[in-house]
Amino acid sequence: MLELAILGFLHDSALHGYELRKRINALTGHVRPVAESTLYPAIKRLEKAGLLARDTQPGAVAAPRHVLTLTSDGRQELRNRLADPARGDITDENRWFTLLAFLRHLDDEAAQAAVLRRRLAFLEEPASFFYDGDRPLRAEELDDPFRRGILRIARATSLAELTWLRETLASLGGGGR
Repeated sequence: MLELAILGFLHDSALHGYELRKRINALTGHVRPVAESTLYPAIKRLEKAGLLARDTQPGAVAAPRHVLTLTSDGRQELRNRLADPARGDITDENRWFTLLAFLRHLDDEAAQAAVLRRRLAFLEEPASFFYDGDRPLRAEELDDPFRRGILRIARATSLAELTWLRETLASLGGGGR
């Protein structure tokens, strides 16, 4: 998801590494703060693959700054990753939010709708954090008030997201069910 976030933010505007790191941390930092030791190797991989370009500009006070831009191949790679996300990108909430943050860069509404339908299908599957054998448990079945709280909060969040997904799919030119 780090590479997706890099490509997505650079699609929006050219940035230097420090500013890019701040934006990624604002999006995902509460869950997974991005360290320089993680960010810069990812930037180098994307640059080596021809997805990013680096331009050196004089610094205002300090050393020169390296400003990163997305190449046309980088824009295409971003669209490819958005159009065909891995299952984990759909099912993991944090990865989903990163994907969702840049889904607008996928220009085709039908392709956007296809991604949203995958998330909708995932959320409509019976699931729980707690099970009795293979059967998912509902909040009302738990004696533990803390586990019951987890399930109630998760259900409320899922209901809000389901409502948003259905409304958004309907607005994408018949992309809903």
